[in-house]
Amino acid sequence: MRRLVIEADGASRGNPGPAAYGTVVRDADTGEVLAEVAEHLGVATNNVAEYHGLIAGLTAVREIDPDARIEARLDSKLVVEQMSGRWKIKHPDMKPLALRARELVRPEQISYTWVPRESNKHADRLANEALDAAARGEVWSPTARTPGPTAVDEAEVEPPPANSLIGWGKDLGVPTTLVMLRHGQTPLTADKRFSGSGGDDPELSEEGRRQARAAAELLVARGSVQAVVSSPLRRSRETADIVAAALRLDVREVEGLRECDFGKWDGHTFAEVQERWPDDLAAWLASTSVAPPGGECFDDVDRRVRRARDQLLTRYAGQTVLVVTHVTPIKLLVRAVLDAPISSIFRMELQPASLTALQWFSDGHATLRLFNDTGHLRRDAGAT
Repeated sequence: MRRLVIEADGASRGNPGPAAYGTVVRDADTGEVLAEVAEHLGVATNNVAEYHGLIAGLTAVREIDPDARIEARLDSKLVVEQMSGRWKIKHPDMKPLALRARELVRPEQISYTWVPRESNKHADRLANEALDAAARGEVWSPTARTPGPTAVDEAEVEPPPANSLIGWGKDLGVPTTLVMLRHGQTPLTADKRFSGSGGDDPELSEEGRRQARAAAELLVARGSVQAVVSSPLRRSRETADIVAAALRLDVREVEGLRECDFGKWDGHTFAEVQERWPDDLAAWLASTSVAPPGGECFDDVDRRVRRARDQLLTRYAGQTVLVVTHVTPIKLLVRAVLDAPISSIFRMELQPASLTALQWFSDGHATLRLFNDTGHLRRDAGAT
């Protein structure tokens, strides 16, 4: 019996927002790419797009070999668990999609496997190609390359060997350094409430402004920052303005650096969310592809933060840039540098006005140089 692998992914810029899916079908034994499918879906949620990607893959498999043994690999834990029968399907938009997927294949013919997003880059790229094509008023079509075991795109190139250490080899030139500054404290920060990009846009508290001035004093003393960019949200922009004024630099806003949209959870504490939305919270904690009600999932935030990072590395190559932003974008950039699973963001802690530094070198290597540094805040407060 022939063995085939489906790699499927969905993307939604806004969740709900412009959505698309990307799907790859491979021969399990040779790795040969047998089919690539991608399609823009209009406005939909990320989870709906994930299901459409699975359906497209199953449809392609039926055309290749309807009797093949199938392994479906998705980075959506929600879809994997629901299609495996371990989680109930409650959302009305997903019930008919799950039914359609089940109609396309016999239960004994397929298994479902969750994979980290880093292992699903090919399908993710196709989904974003479809979104980009739609934004240009075009319809996605396969690229000109010939599918096959050697058709590996740049996103799938093997990483450098684990023992390839920065600083121990050849001179890689001047790195591009992003000094990540989390915004200062706000009233919501002090109460540990969800504060995303979709709810209130709070200003800094007096303590937050003190923290921003302390960061500015340190960065002026170091004298290395050559540009300042900021999330457009008020708390970040206010922090950036205080620091940039001390550095005598202008601030450029970058939309991709805004905080995750926490939807209905904005303004609530974790305990309040646990009491009012227990099932939604459990699903959110279990998978970064799950969004809070009316909000944005971490997988979508990861995509736009990576695009923002790539733009910064191109625009400011070889420079040191102060990036004033929020908890989630900083954590996502750190985990990408460390090549850690995206779930690792749940195990990081970042204080208001803390500093984190990341560097990228000419050969693509990246290093974490500093994480959650708050020494400047303690000194400013009079600590020894």
